[in-house]
Amino acid sequence: MTEYRIDDLAREAGTTVRNVRVYQDRGLLMPPRKQGRTGYYSDVHLARLRLISRLLERGYTFATIGELLAAWQEGKALEDLLGLEEAVTRPWSQEQPGRTTLTELRRALGRQATPGALARACELGLLQRAGRAFVVPSPKLLEAGTDLVRAGVPLPVVLDLAESLRADLKVVAHRFVDTVLTNLLPDGQIPDTERVAELTAHISTLRPLAVQAVEAVFATAMEAEVGGALGRALTAGATRGARSR
Repeated sequence: MTEYRIDDLAREAGTTVRNVRVYQDRGLLMPPRKQGRTGYYSDVHLARLRLISRLLERGYTFATIGELLAAWQEGKALEDLLGLEEAVTRPWSQEQPGRTTLTELRRALGRQATPGALARACELGLLQRAGRAFVVPSPKLLEAGTDLVRAGVPLPVVLDLAESLRADLKVVAHRFVDTVLTNLLPDGQIPDTERVAELTAHISTLRPLAVQAVEAVFATAMEAEVGGALGRALTAGATRGARSR
């Protein structure tokens, strides 16, 4: 088994000596084998150090990493837990972000592309400033909003609609996730190692089902709403026509 001094270990792991010492102080990395005043680390330390770096890159705190490592030592497979985390946090849309410029936005939205309107679009997450340009997280959503403006719906109204839809769909998402996890994790705890892989497979299967369910229900609701609105408009028109005779 290869042994490393602390500077060699840090270099192999792509981190710093200071970080290695911090991880040791926090109990995330085992102490080295001491020979005199020199500490020697093994491949086990290197693997643990790379794992810690990987978890930190994913946004885990030191406390959470400590809990995961403790679970690993208790017999739960950490790789399975990471697989579960990836299944849960993987983006639900395959849509790739786009970019646009102020000139392009003004060309698409006309005079309605005011500084105030663009600032609100950024607040809603529809646009993200990137120097003199903009990142567009969802080109499809921007295109839909632009089409509404071209059809005659004022941009402030479109932004109001986007904000309302985000709030409404957040409730839908919460209800769906709460229902599913209540049944898959009845005690609210990550299951034993044997069930982690099973749970990961369930969540991966549920991803397309959730999108299909929301799309189907929304389509049915839209049919009813559009039909009702058209009926009310025709009735109102017929009533006005009768009164004018």
